[in-house]
Amino acid sequence: MDTYRVAEAATLLGVSDDTVRRWIDQGRLSARKDSGRTVVDGPELAAYARQLTEADHAADARATSVSARNRLPGIVTRVVADRVMAQVEIACGPYRVVSLMSAEAATELGLEPGARAVASVKSTSVVVERP
Repeated sequence: MDTYRVAEAATLLGVSDDTVRRWIDQGRLSARKDSGRTVVDGPELAAYARQLTEADHAADARATSVSARNRLPGIVTRVVADRVMAQVEIACGPYRVVSLMSAEAATELGLEPGARAVASVKSTSVVVERP
């Protein structure tokens, strides 16, 4: 299972380190100590990122555009797969990126909630890879 230091979680969620620490102190985000460092477990961070992106979507947050050659680092928040295809959702800061790919590709990449991933956006295609 992937774990994320506070700074990594902040980058993925598109907020400051202080904001993540405040969320942890307020009990909004669960964390634990690992070798003296505060870390957030991947599935916990994915669930929280999903909540944030759903809240932004529900509030019809600001419209943004992204260059066709952007690589967006993020965290996998959901994978829905059948025998042939998989729908992979990634929270990349304030953005929610969804990619459709073969179920085999999703399995080979180890895509599951909490996993680090990079969404490469070009035109109408989204390429997902593990860093």
